[in-house]
Amino acid sequence: MMDDKNLMQNLLLLEKGCCDLYLHGAVESATKNVLGAFNSALDDSLSMQDEIYAKMQNKGWYNVCDVEQTKIDQLRQKFSTAQ
Repeated sequence: MMDDKNLMQNLLLLEKGCCDLYLHGAVESATKNVLGAFNSALDDSLSMQDEIYAKMQNKGWYNVCDVEQTKIDQLRQKFSTAQ
């Protein structure tokens, strides 16, 4: 059954896919005009993605949890030494 939550989850997945395609298009752009078009589309898509996240979060369908600063510091240290 396609309820509102499933519909929003599908929209979010599709929007993430669009962002991915626009990003790759921007990276592979041969001219500044093409790059500008992909960057503009990416900005629009990121804005839509943010709106979808916010609506889902307001409904309780997308929960974001805070991470302790010590865990962030540990990961930062881990990846800074890996380089």
